[in-house]
Amino acid sequence: MVRNGGSYGEDTTEQGDGWLRILLYVAFLLLLGSALTRFLIRHTGENLAPWVISLSAALAVLYVVEPFLGPRPSRRRYVWLGAVVAVWFALVWLAPSFGWCAVPLFFIGLRTLRPPAAIVLIALVTAASVTAHLRLAGRLDVDVFLAPPAIAAIAVAVFVQMDRQARRQRELIDDLIRTRRELAATERREGTLAERQRLSMEIHDSLAQGLSSQQMLLQAADRVWGTDPATARTHVHTATAIAEHNLAEARRFVHDLAPADLADGNGLDQALQKLAERETSHRLTVRCHIDGTPAEPLPERVQSALLRIAQGALANVREHSGATTAALTLTYLDDQIVLDVADDGHGFDPALDPADARHGEEAGTRGHGLPAILTRTRQLGGTLTIESLPGEGTVLSAAVPVHPATT
Repeated sequence: MVRNGGSYGEDTTEQGDGWLRILLYVAFLLLLGSALTRFLIRHTGENLAPWVISLSAALAVLYVVEPFLGPRPSRRRYVWLGAVVAVWFALVWLAPSFGWCAVPLFFIGLRTLRPPAAIVLIALVTAASVTAHLRLAGRLDVDVFLAPPAIAAIAVAVFVQMDRQARRQRELIDDLIRTRRELAATERREGTLAERQRLSMEIHDSLAQGLSSQQMLLQAADRVWGTDPATARTHVHTATAIAEHNLAEARRFVHDLAPADLADGNGLDQALQKLAERETSHRLTVRCHIDGTPAEPLPERVQSALLRIAQGALANVREHSGATTAALTLTYLDDQIVLDVADDGHGFDPALDPADARHGEEAGTRGHGLPAILTRTRQLGGTLTIESLPGEGTVLSAAVPVHPATT
């Protein structure tokens, strides 16, 4: 029951067993008062009375100052314990009835001393109590001979068991605190990773796409600037409009709001129409078709996610597929919404992992498009299907429930 060679009760005291200590103080003072009263009643007029009263008062004062010595064993506590035991021995020699005060002394020894020293002290105190009672009885009394050792054994067993339970409880509390800290750290890490993933998807599906479109338009304008100024200016004006839209997206992104196309009361249908118009260029024609009407307004998170999926899919079409036409189809069913994005590009092998299926690009150069689409679809509790063959175009279909479960 001892850790690092300490006393039995060193750790228990640190855990705040105040109620037990108060009980021991009260019990000790009651036993001391009872023994003193018994002595004064039976030995009135004897010359020993002043000594017994003085020693009783000294023992009471010594016992009461124990909390001020600190919880851990120290030289002061050892000196104090020696004084308490010495005064008690003197009292027992003068009046054997003070032997009953030995029980609280057992606990003091167990709390202060290491196990071998505590056992020696308990044995000496028990022997002194037995000797004093036998001297008082004047004969060999079996009860007097056996009762003090039995009481000492019971007291030690109770204290050791309580100390063991206190240590076990402390270990459980330490484990609980450590587990809570580890859980909090894990949640912080998971939250950080989730936020990083969200930021990467938002940037890819909004800002990065706009910057890519601007780059292509400005490069096209640069190529025809000398030969066809009107077309070049048209490209520049289109790039300017995309930059303005990107700026609005960035501001709403910073404030964690919905996509700009869904602002001002626009629904998902109008947002997809705007997206198709904005993505249409001299190289790619994008058409949008809405099939059916929603029975009730769609949750904002569903609209935002589907719009981001459409943006990401069209970005892949524009940058990687080599397609000349693409079609957005939004279908409202009873309990789910299906968004299809089809193109007539060169296609790819859908058996590849989405992180590597990049319409023929080298691994490591991109890879946020399809994984981001897959993640958004799964976050809504939906399914993503990709149908494609090399040279035959691609159809991406995201089906999500109208009321996704909250995660």
